[in-house]
Amino acid sequence: MAGGTLPGTEADDDAGSDRVVFHVDMDCFYASCERLRRPELTGEPLVVGMGYEAGETIGAVATASYEARAFGVESAMPISEALDLLPRRANADPDDPDAPDPEEAGRYLPVDLDYYKEVASDVKAVLRDCADTLREVSVDEAYLDVTDRTAWDAAGDPADPPPSAAAGPAEVRTLAEGYARHVKQRIEREAGVPASVGVAPNMSTAKVASDADKPDGLVVVTPGEVEPFLASLPTAEIHGVGPVTERTLADLGIETAGDLAAADPDRLGEELGDRGRELYRRARGEDDREVTPTGLPKSLSRESSLSATADEERKRETVRALAADVARRARERGCLYRTIGIKAVEPPYEVNTRARSLPGPVDDPDLVESVALDLLDEFAGDRVRKLGVRVSKLDFAESDQATLGGFDPGGDGGNGAGGGSGRSRDGDGERNVGRNGDGDTDLGPRSVAADGDGGKLTDWVDDEPSTGERGEGDADDGAEPDPRDADGQASLGDWS
Repeated sequence: MAGGTLPGTEADDDAGSDRVVFHVDMDCFYASCERLRRPELTGEPLVVGMGYEAGETIGAVATASYEARAFGVESAMPISEALDLLPRRANADPDDPDAPDPEEAGRYLPVDLDYYKEVASDVKAVLRDCADTLREVSVDEAYLDVTDRTAWDAAGDPADPPPSAAAGPAEVRTLAEGYARHVKQRIEREAGVPASVGVAPNMSTAKVASDADKPDGLVVVTPGEVEPFLASLPTAEIHGVGPVTERTLADLGIETAGDLAAADPDRLGEELGDRGRELYRRARGEDDREVTPTGLPKSLSRESSLSATADEERKRETVRALAADVARRARERGCLYRTIGIKAVEPPYEVNTRARSLPGPVDDPDLVESVALDLLDEFAGDRVRKLGVRVSKLDFAESDQATLGGFDPGGDGGNGAGGGSGRSRDGDGERNVGRNGDGDTDLGPRSVAADGDGGKLTDWVDDEPSTGERGEGDADDGAEPDPRDADGQASLGDWS
């Protein structure tokens, strides 16, 4: 769909002005995940700590809900310091005059990366369905190029378009705004967590826009409005400016993006090298980078949501269908695989995974089915609400397939073809992720997308590794790392 010129704006000479980029950033993601499984935490000050155990005072804040931030709690802050600002709710006793006021106390929970990744996979499933080109920056952040799905054309009657309902400089409601709202609503409905979305003609402006109206925000910056939108923002808001760069720019008398856009690019180059010139261009709204995927997948999978059932034949039929589809997709992509696995989710969200390693890379649909069914036998008699089949340890290079003479898909291990470890649950019934035959944690997402028979079927593909420090742009930006992203969530590094 070709993008039109909005009423009241001039055409942009930039060849990329028709591009429509979304930056999707999850709001206080770890806290949102905890509220998803514990709705009673909604509205309460909530701190999620890394390196933190319940009841302890060590560790650091991974993320703080907006209610906790009102007390001064920030990401990367030591838990001990956070407790001084926001006492633990468990220590509040209305009958003890020395105890903290329950109205001024918060909840503290340890990080549960496995669970957060499960929720993130639901989000990523929506994004993959909504965009032909997706760049996953981290577990809770992604860029989408939706140019082929929508446009900058005004919605409704072009002669009398409706006003924009989004935050930001857009005055007229566009098709792009409507599509962004659709994406936000799908994330909320299918993953259960809120997201903020920035809409702009380029990546760097879209990222700034997604941060401009948190939480649960939608900011639209149309072509022709990019530079005015950026001008009044502090330099720290420009994608790629971290604390060190911000101080350097301040020493040069540059406090806002408008100052940066008006600065001498040669002087910026002398002080900051090529990155100085790049930041100059971004402050002017110039960013011709294309949204590119972050590399080849590490696994291919499909999963299906069911009404909770213990019907063995239904479970086996589902796994057969999933195995056939996964094997077909692997063949279409020209890849071999070294590991075959399944996922079984028991109500409400107890995720169990099993995997078996093969002697070498293969392309064998029958083997995928037989191994998957054999692994499913471990869940005989159990009620499941979701099943998945995965092939992993992918080999996209030309290579000889392993000879599988004598390989017993029903075996219980040995000689590199062993099965996964026994399944386990923790004491309070929460999900516990198993390990595959290689000893690696075998994680799988929870995803939703309507299937024709009332079930739900969608891709189950591992997250790609982060390509840069959170809040500081992609790896090729050359920006210095910042321990926090723009939403105040501490980075936990490469989580893939």
